[in-house]
Amino acid sequence: MKKAVFIDRDGIINHEPGHYTCKVDDFIINDGVGETIDLLKKNDFLVIVISNQGGIAKQLYTENDVLEMHIKLCEYLAGYNTQVDDFYFCPHHDEFGKCLCRKPQALMLEKAMAVYNIDAVKSFMIGDSPRDVEAAKRCGVKGILVKSNQNIYQTCVDIVNGSL
Repeated sequence: MKKAVFIDRDGIINHEPGHYTCKVDDFIINDGVGETIDLLKKNDFLVIVISNQGGIAKQLYTENDVLEMHIKLCEYLAGYNTQVDDFYFCPHHDEFGKCLCRKPQALMLEKAMAVYNIDAVKSFMIGDSPRDVEAAKRCGVKGILVKSNQNIYQTCVDIVNGSL
């Protein structure tokens, strides 16, 4: 079985401005993301982005807008000779009905774990919201809560070194 680091997107990968990131031009990648993902990949972790994107349900942006942001991230990471293994996002929002995939539910993580044969015990979820940690807990993954927009490189060094 494989090990993975699941990473929330808004606030961890890109700058969380306090409202929805709706346009690719507003998708500003946080400091240290390239080095962090490169470190994880060089230490045999899968890197999977897990993100609630409720702005789609609210019609603030489209799935295509989200995909353009993910392409921008992939192009950025190519400059570090690294990549994200996959992206999972929930397009729903509680104001428009319930779903099983929106964090704190664990369905996005569970799907990734099944597709990639991931060992929950050897894996981590990094997020800036208690719902990220709750989703991780629901499927046996260790959740790590960090502040929005901080550089997560040292957190990942601690994961790689077995300190967390």
